[in-house]
This record gives sequence, structure tokens and C-alpha cells, in this order.
Amino acid sequence: MRVVISEFMSLDGIVQAPGGPDEDTDGGFAHGGWSHPFFDPEVVGGAFSDALTKAEALLFGRRTWQTMAGAWPERGGEPFADRMNSIQKYVVSDTLDDDKLTWNNTTRIPGDDAIARVRELRRADGGDLLIMGSPTLVRALVAEDLVDELRLMIMPVLLGGGKTIFPADGRLRTLELVSSVTSDTGAHVCTYRRVAER
Repeated sequence: MRVVISEFMSLDGIVQAPGGPDEDTDGGFAHGGWSHPFFDPEVVGGAFSDALTKAEALLFGRRTWQTMAGAWPERGGEPFADRMNSIQKYVVSDTLDDDKLTWNNTTRIPGDDAIARVRELRRADGGDLLIMGSPTLVRALVAEDLVDELRLMIMPVLLGGGKTIFPADGRLRTLELVSSVTSDTGAHVCTYRRVAER
């Protein structure tokens, strides 16, 4: 399986709380919902639909899983929502009890097992393992060189601080740009893949 990251991102690299004001206020973040003015169904929405179509499973951190689990189950009846609700899901958490995993087809992965479990999934046959949001988890996977593709919906806005998906470890990592599309709203959808070390 390929590990594919799909993120809304500001020009200054922030991915925190793109969906709503109360999504994630850690650190006093006050710009929740910042992606909405730049979302368009064709380019940005199409990128998400394409990523979900190619996914065999979804992987989330706890906070993102709870946000998604609170929204998607009641949105059935259209293809994207039905796929979100039916696909295999994994959530990395030490605090969620298994009896709280009420969103269909969810399996909990303990935090200490996350890196090893993702390595196992990458060695398995199958489609993509898609991660949306979940910046702490994504940062750990990038640091461990376990990300095969980044799909970034880069929005024309500066947020001045917040959570990022990139490790601050001083290490150089080279990526290859494989596609780029710009929407009428100014969102730039870029797909990057890892470059094999020579």
C-alpha cells in the first residue's frame, strides 16, 4: 500500500483547523475554517474525490477521527459520503476506548504501535492508505520516511502560525512534483511524490 497524505495548507505551511472555528484551537489558534473561501467543488473537491477513490483504507489521528466520525455518518446517500462511511478506517489513539469506535469499520491502533503498523500496511498489497488532517501523525510519518505521496491543497492565505505536517529536524528531503492544478479561487492543488535515494 502507498501512504498518501491529503491536506489543506496555507501558504505558510499551516494545516490546523481548515474546516471550522472550533475544530482545533490548540495554542490559541483563532482562524478555524480558513479554507472555506478557497474551496471549489471541481478542482479541490475533485482532488479529494480522486484520493478517496484510490484509497483502500483511511488512517487518522484521534482528533481528526473524532471530527470526521461526528460528521460523516449522518451524511449518507451520496457517493463520497457513502465511501467515507464504508471504507476501512484506522485511528491512532491511546485514549479512545474500543467501544467508542462507533464509525463503521474503524480499528484502533495504539500510539506506540503506529509506526510499526504503518510499515506493515506499506508492505501489504492493496490500494492507498489515505491520511487527511492528523498533523501530529503525519509529521511522525514524514520523519520516518513512510509517506509516498503528498497531495496539498495550498490556499492563498497566510495564517501566521499553527500546526504543520513537516518535521523540524534539519533533514533534507527531496520530492518530485507530479501534477499541479490551480482553481479559480486561487487554490493550488499540488501532488508530490518521494524521490528514491540514489
